[in-house]
Amino acid sequence: MPSVPTMKGARYIAEAAQAAGIDHVFFVDAVLRRALVEMEDVGIRRVLARSEKAAAYMADGYSRAARRPALCMAQAVGAANLAAGLQDAWLGQSSVVALTGRKPPFEQYRNSYQEIPHEPLFSAVTKMTARVDLPEQLPQLFRQAFRTATTGRPGPAHLDINGMTGDTTALLDCPGAAMPEPAFARVPAYRPPADPEMLRQAAAAIDGASRPVLVVGLGAMVSQAEAAIVALAERLSAPVVAALDAKAVMVDQHPLNGGIVGTYSRKCANRIVAEADLVIFVGCDTGDQVTSNWVLPMPGTPVVQIDPDPAELGRSYPGTIGVQADVRTGVEQLAAMVAARPAGAWAARAQALVAEWRAETAPALAAGTGPIRPERLCAELTRVLPADALLVADTGYSSQWSGTLVELRHPGQGYMRAAGSLGWGFPGALGAKCALPGRPVVCFTGDGGFMYHMAELETARRCGIHTITVVNNNGCLAQGARSIDAAYEGRNGNKNEIYVFHPMNFARIAQSMDCFGVRVEKASDFAAAFAEAEASGRPAVIDVATDPEARAPLGWTP
Repeated sequence: MPSVPTMKGARYIAEAAQAAGIDHVFFVDAVLRRALVEMEDVGIRRVLARSEKAAAYMADGYSRAARRPALCMAQAVGAANLAAGLQDAWLGQSSVVALTGRKPPFEQYRNSYQEIPHEPLFSAVTKMTARVDLPEQLPQLFRQAFRTATTGRPGPAHLDINGMTGDTTALLDCPGAAMPEPAFARVPAYRPPADPEMLRQAAAAIDGASRPVLVVGLGAMVSQAEAAIVALAERLSAPVVAALDAKAVMVDQHPLNGGIVGTYSRKCANRIVAEADLVIFVGCDTGDQVTSNWVLPMPGTPVVQIDPDPAELGRSYPGTIGVQADVRTGVEQLAAMVAARPAGAWAARAQALVAEWRAETAPALAAGTGPIRPERLCAELTRVLPADALLVADTGYSSQWSGTLVELRHPGQGYMRAAGSLGWGFPGALGAKCALPGRPVVCFTGDGGFMYHMAELETARRCGIHTITVVNNNGCLAQGARSIDAAYEGRNGNKNEIYVFHPMNFARIAQSMDCFGVRVEKASDFAAAFAEAEASGRPAVIDVATDPEARAPLGWTP
């Protein structure tokens, strides 16, 4: 066997990160400072964030947009914040590798300043958390972290490195410094095919159905299975409905696009699933959101499920025909086995349901009097969204409004949303822009979400990360209004104390941080404001004053 070189731990971290496809690192000082110096030498861009949680969100957004692993780091006392930021990466199947420093062994269990065990913090939000006690361990565990993050069901991995800043290990000689294998610089690292017998069972079930529907989830996007899914749908003349995470699986104008399904949904999509006689879950976790709390599909409806993780097959629906495979590979195999069918009554029925939904929502999309409605804001954003833009949405109403009402009319447009953490949108968009510097990246968030990490405007300005952030500024946490009203049970009281904010002008705040800011109070002014933001050459904030009384519709259920 060829000899493996010895190098300092800091140099190994830099070269191994580069070998794993890393070209950005998101961090808060003070951590692995010598490694950061070495990263500059190998061409890795260092993005200093204003909080550890935001650094994790940036890495998450980067990984999802680039479809390869990302790296974030924090020192010992910042580890808890970094772990909190990995929750979204865990829920979003994002291949983020996190490095933290920790107190050296002789200082532990002695009330050392800022000492806290890190393993419990990371164990719930990572596929792997490991301690690097000795420099000899660093190469093996570093490679294992990237291997773990990019294989199977992707997700975060964590290494806790000896020394408060990690430099106790990083400054020592690191023998056996083998680099990560090239496969682990991409997501997914491997594409295992499906078992032929399970494919035969799935194909037989599909061929025997008259009203099949494809329900597409996040796993399909992770697998980059969009084209394969469209090809299968067209072969079957079957409608496609998507979880919010898979909104970009096909353009809105495709005749088989049934819309967004579940709790944050288009009514037509839920109705299509309710009328189907076979549901094909494609890279979909069958959780409460995509199934409207497991009300959809209707009881007794046969289910086929394609997923790389065998533990997901049949998790929610007994009797599922499970196909374990890389999603793209499995869909391609299945398409080669099922019989082609012409568009018939079922495709026409799905199109009619979509047309009915469009007619119902058209008045709100065109609303032109009174405070700006979020529906009208989404219609305006549809008109100006560049053909190659990535739209990044926060959770809550931000993803519900944008996911159901902003149309992706061009194949080059993409969509990502927070997997569950309010405030993720803005730093997630910054990370996505680092991954896609040549594409427009637009963040859609609310005032409640934006204020979580608004300080990262300084990061964006300092680092030249030019996103456009559209703030749906209704002055409150509007999604909670219904349940707050219900909680009062008709009693008088100060409801506003629970969910209403002091009025804010985010355009002025952006301007004060040397970013571009513009406030929009009339829907007809939005297009001009967006054009100004595009031309500004700076991080931009479009502060849109919207109707605080607007409520998104509840998901339709049978």
